[in-house]
Order: sequence, then structure tokens, then C-alpha cells
Amino acid sequence: MQKPHNKKNPMLNPCDRQILRLALPAIVTNITVPLLGLVDTAIVGHMGSASYIGAVAVGSMIFNLLYWLFGFLRMGTSGMTAQAFGRRDLAEATALLRRSVGVALSVGLLILLLQWPLRELMLWFVSPTEDVRPWTVTYYNIVVWGAPAMLALYAVSGWFVGMQNTRMTMVVSITQNVVNIVASVVLVYGLDMQVEGVAMGTLTAQYVGLLTAIVLLWRGYRGMLAATATDRADKQSPGSLSFLRVNRDIFLRTLCLVAVNLYFTAVGARQGAVILAVNTLLMQLYLLFSYIMDGFAFAGEALGGRYWGAKDWTAYRAVVRRLFGWGLLMVVLFSSVYIVGGMPFLRLLTDEPSVVEASKGYVWWAYLVPAAGVAAFVWDGIFIGTTQTRGMLTSSFVAAVVFFAGITLLQGPLGNHGLWLSMLLYLVMRGLIQTVITYTNQRHTIF
Repeated sequence: MQKPHNKKNPMLNPCDRQILRLALPAIVTNITVPLLGLVDTAIVGHMGSASYIGAVAVGSMIFNLLYWLFGFLRMGTSGMTAQAFGRRDLAEATALLRRSVGVALSVGLLILLLQWPLRELMLWFVSPTEDVRPWTVTYYNIVVWGAPAMLALYAVSGWFVGMQNTRMTMVVSITQNVVNIVASVVLVYGLDMQVEGVAMGTLTAQYVGLLTAIVLLWRGYRGMLAATATDRADKQSPGSLSFLRVNRDIFLRTLCLVAVNLYFTAVGARQGAVILAVNTLLMQLYLLFSYIMDGFAFAGEALGGRYWGAKDWTAYRAVVRRLFGWGLLMVVLFSSVYIVGGMPFLRLLTDEPSVVEASKGYVWWAYLVPAAGVAAFVWDGIFIGTTQTRGMLTSSFVAAVVFFAGITLLQGPLGNHGLWLSMLLYLVMRGLIQTVITYTNQRHTIF
């Protein structure tokens, strides 16, 4: 197995090329998601009623939250598959695909069976206004039928990442988003549909995305899948129990992340419409950084898991170090861009004078986000790839406790500054605890 090592040109060594080969398609995939949201908003924004915009926004948020909770179907699959790939255990890799897709379809069918109580629970939680609620129900009642497709896509996408192939996830995502846009435009403007047109466009795209993934899966791996079709590795209890343990830890960790993000929004909302708007805009700067770093995290999942499974510690150490090198470069780049262009970017997002003026007092918190969060992003990818999910859960839980304690102690005297300080402490603690865990367990491997 080739070692990612080249002293003559450290920025272009084989390890860096491997990282960029995996990270760049993942970054493109991440960027298509907000672009799609902008197009959907633009479509409903020209229907003549603000309630349509609100309905699609609320409906999208409901499904984003619901599917986020099942992100373990992607992350757990990618890490375990990457390790099987590193061991050259193709039978286990195939078993993981069957196992993950099976769980995804089961959960998707359960969501369909429980769609009414889930809808009412989500609507109670979000509490849309009376003019928005009926259209939100319309949107939900259509898009919910895509749950099996979306969750199966999570499983297959995670498997692609584990098999060191993020290009296929990029093709699926781009195809899905293009179909969504075209279908929504045709249904809304061609067939004179309203919110149901946007919902049908989304539903169509979800199943087209799954079909695309199946075609790519068969074209790229049919020989491997056929060769291991009769293997019983998926019936072995150790692998199945490990799969359940990993997914349980990731699910609980996701609950911590959801709690932090929802409470951050809720505390901002309590401070009034202007502060809520400011925080929403500043979070866009955080999201831009996260889209890029998530790409490098995907590379960490694939390569970290691969070399961990192969027990190639020289290559594993090189991947971790180079990922942190790329992370440091991204911190310098994004912090510099935010310092120079942060306020002009916010002015592009809004021309509301009160929001722009209030942003000046808080925008510098966004300058600190890259430095505060970089370690958490890199370690998340490595921990997922090496299935150190208990460490991820521990770091997220402790960091969440710090976040809530920070708000309790700091938000009163410091106001919105206390809220942002708590968020940055949360990000720093995640990365710090994961660093401590790694140093404790792998000091001779990495450090």
C-alpha cells in the first residue's frame, strides 16, 4: 500500500492528493444544498403570498431536523465501510451496505406509518402561524413519502464515502438538485400548481436521486456485489452488534448537536427580531466554513478509516497531520476573508438598516468561528472513520453541557455576546476533548 509521504513537495504529496480527491467532490455536494434552497425560495417567492414562503421554509426545516437525527445511517456506514476497505474485506463491505440500506428502509417505512403523529408533533414544536399552517401540512403530506428514498440515500452515500468514492455522491447530489429545480418549475409554472408543486418536485427528485445512486452502484460495483451476494457476513453477530453500537452513539451525539442549535436559535429569538436576524445572518458565515470543512471531514472518514482498518499507522498519521494542515490553511483563509468582506457580505443578504447596524457589534464573533471549530471538524471525520463514536458522543455531550452552562451564566450579563461566547466555547470544547481522547489512546500512533 502506498505511503502518503513526499518531503520535497509537502503541499502536493500523495497524501494531499488523496485528501483533495475526496474532499473537493464532497465540498461541491455540500454547496449544492443551499443553492437548492435559494431556488425553492425564489419559486415560492413569486407565487403572490408570503404564506407560501413560510410554508416551504417550515416544511423544509421539519424534514431537515427529522433526517438530521438519522444522519448515523451515513456516518456509521462510511466509517465501518472504510475500515473494511482498508482490510480488503469486500464481503464485509457488501454486508455493511445491505445492513445499512435495510435499516434505512425500515426507518423510512416507520416514518410513513407514524407520519400523522410526527406531523402534529413537529407542527406543535415549530408553531407556524394560522395562514402558514395549512400550506405546511400540504407540503409535509407530500414530501413525507420520500422518507424511504432519503434515508436509503444516506446509507448508500455513506457507503460510497467508505469506498473512497465521493465523486458518486457528488453526481447523485447534483442530479437530485437539478431534477428538483426542473420539476418544481414545470409543476408550478407549467401546470399552475402552488406549494404542492414544489413539494412534488422535491419528492420526485428524492426518488430520482435514489435511482441514480442504484445505477451508479450497479455500474461501479456490480462485480463485487455479485461475487459476495451469497456471503453471510451480515449475519455475524459481532459485525451487527458493532453496527448498532456505532449508530447508537452517533444518534445520541446528533441529539446533542440538535439541542445546541435549536436552543441557540431560541435564545436569539427571545432577544427580539433584530437580534434573531443578526444571528441568522452570522450563522451563514459559520455555514460557509462548515461546507468546506465538512469536505475535509469526509476525506478524514474515508482515509482515516481505510488506514485504520489496514493498520497502516504511517499512512494514518500522515492523513491526520495533513488534514490539520489543510484545516489551518482554511482557518487563515476564511478568517481573513471574513475580516475583510464579512460586513459587505451581510449587506448583500439584507438591506434592513437596523439589522445591518446591529451586525457591526457582533460580526467579529464570526471571525473567530473558524479557529474555534476547525479541530472539531477534523476530529469528527477521523473519529467517524475509525468508529471512535463513543469519543464523539462524550465530546459532544460535555461540550453541550458547557454551552448550556455558558448561556445560564453569561447570557444575562453579556446579552447576545454571551450567547456567541457560549457557542464558541462549545466548538472549542468538542475539539479539545477529542484531542485529549486521541492523545490518551493514540499518543504513540499520531503524536
